[in-house]
Amino acid sequence: MITDPLAQFLGSWSMQLNAFSVTFRIGISVIFSSLIGWERSSKRHSAGLRTFMIVTLSGTVVMLIDLYLNSIFGGHFFLLSALSIVSSARIATRTLFFTSRNQIMGLTTAVSLWGSCILGLAVGAGLYTITAITFLTMLLCLSKLPSLEFYLKNRSNHFEIHLELKNSLNLQNFVTTIRKLGLTIDAIEMNPAYANSGLSVYSIAISISSEELKKYKTHKEIIDALSTLDYIYHIEEI
Repeated sequence: MITDPLAQFLGSWSMQLNAFSVTFRIGISVIFSSLIGWERSSKRHSAGLRTFMIVTLSGTVVMLIDLYLNSIFGGHFFLLSALSIVSSARIATRTLFFTSRNQIMGLTTAVSLWGSCILGLAVGAGLYTITAITFLTMLLCLSKLPSLEFYLKNRSNHFEIHLELKNSLNLQNFVTTIRKLGLTIDAIEMNPAYANSGLSVYSIAISISSEELKKYKTHKEIIDALSTLDYIYHIEEI
């Protein structure tokens, strides 16, 4: 049987289902979820402090109920816990939305909500060591990795841009310029959301084919250079 180091350190009471252990597990659930929720709220995401606290707390309480029912009826069924995972996944998908620029927003927050429910289940089961490690890993991923992700993304040989041209006739000029710079267009899609704006708006997937550009230019520098073209109304990476 695998033992939990933190549970052993706390004592036998933390491994049992009693008033003290239940209160302790709920307290941990609230503290950990509030820190994750605060991190999301500080970046103005759709699901914030209260949402993360409720989802994690619900997972904890559901696991406690399953453990209590199993202790009474002598079973090993965790139906409510399984349903809570499915329910949290459905709730998480509600935080996703598509922007007018064909971007999916809220994906990290959605999976964080789902992960927080599982974190709550782990707390409710008394798996303190797994809970602590998972919480620290999640918080690290959410707070520290975005800068690394941005750096790697900016150095990638593939990127997408949102392009607004003053006239659709300028698209051929843009394609010609792109090729001269050592770039390859992988896909072009006209954005119907801007149909009545008077602009020609596209989502374009680009690959860097020039070896010189691969070594010395970032996406931002390439986009800044393209933005100087007089027929471009607006351009940015997506």
